[in-house]
Amino acid sequence: MEQNLNKQFYNYLWAYILVALSGCLGNVVDGIIVGNLISADGVSAINLSKPVNQFIYTLQLLINAGAGMLVAYAQGKNDIGEAKRLFTRAFMLSMGLGLLLAVFGGILFPSATARLLCNNEEILPLASEYMQILLLGNMAFILMWGLSTMVGVDGSPKLVSLAVIIDNAVNLCLDIVFIQWFGWGIAGSSAATVVGHIVGIAILLSHWWKPKTPSRLSLDFSTRGLLSSWKRILSQGAPLAIASISLTLLMLSANTIVLGTLGRAGIFAFAVCMNLLQVYNLFLSGTCQTLQSLGAIQVGKGNGEGLRLVLRKAFRFITVAMVALCLFVWIWPTAIVQLFGASDQAFISEGNHALRIFALSFIPFCYIYVLMIVYKLYHHHHMALFISFALSLTVIPVLWVMARWMPQYLWYSYLIAYLIEVIAIFILHRSSHVTFELQKSKL
Repeated sequence: MEQNLNKQFYNYLWAYILVALSGCLGNVVDGIIVGNLISADGVSAINLSKPVNQFIYTLQLLINAGAGMLVAYAQGKNDIGEAKRLFTRAFMLSMGLGLLLAVFGGILFPSATARLLCNNEEILPLASEYMQILLLGNMAFILMWGLSTMVGVDGSPKLVSLAVIIDNAVNLCLDIVFIQWFGWGIAGSSAATVVGHIVGIAILLSHWWKPKTPSRLSLDFSTRGLLSSWKRILSQGAPLAIASISLTLLMLSANTIVLGTLGRAGIFAFAVCMNLLQVYNLFLSGTCQTLQSLGAIQVGKGNGEGLRLVLRKAFRFITVAMVALCLFVWIWPTAIVQLFGASDQAFISEGNHALRIFALSFIPFCYIYVLMIVYKLYHHHHMALFISFALSLTVIPVLWVMARWMPQYLWYSYLIAYLIEVIAIFILHRSSHVTFELQKSKL
């Protein structure tokens, strides 16, 4: 059993790491290409647009992270009918919310959205162009991430890998074509990402073109228990979505504070750091998605030993990945900053200083996030909910205090906040007498 579970873990892990490329590599590559083909302010504009991207990601987490875990539980219990119903209802929610966001954000109020996130007149036009395309094509983002989760849970992680590889290859090629050849500027970067996702979605849909088997997910439009299913899906995805919406608020607050405190050089350095976070998130997201899918299946089977094996492998992998990334950043910070088009010495100096501090800050962040998934799997929902709120919201007051009284130490705000969260989690864990044992669930 251990050998089979070991193979499954790495099959899921590498598939989901490639899935994470769909959500993060597009942004990183956009930043590099925009920085070199347009300007360093273009990199800042993309970073100022990230609260919009994170909000879209929050919607898909709310729907698909919860539904994915519920589908995995149902498959673990061999309840295929319930798995199909949950899959269908998640798909319907994704389409509906994606359409609403495209209409209101991309068509009716694009300028108001841009001004809400950027108050610098030099950067605003770039941010506005990038954001409008992002909002119009948001449904492609939601469906790409959602279908990737469902296809992976349904036993086709290799197809997910193929879809994500081609998605990103299309994005990379079209970035240069749209920006330089078509002359679309920064909007071309956003459009390339959307088109890449559409191609990825088409590949994922081929999962349902194969000869059907009794275990394969399919659409079931029955209305029995419809509202109850939607409530369960949203409730299950709520902790991760709360963490994500908190991160959206953090991005918005941090962008405003950094831009106001350190100016254009500061917001550029912060943009590079947030791109570094995307690279960390590549491994973090893969680990968490593996825990959600493979771990939830073990919970559904009541296999406590199998779940503990998955957890050990997850923490071992994330530790190695974080240490390797941190060392890389500390050795070559200047090369990373220049990769994003920085040539001004003030931009390079500020970027070097910020990168090294953030490389350390992201390590406790990653452990805290994985721990939230662990609490969720063991049905300690109050702990998962606490971490969801604390993960991002703790940083905002620390940033504000540092900017007001110690602006020269502003970059340490994240590290200080995450260490405070670790202490708070430890105290709450001990005071709540939490144990990591499988509990019976009605799921």
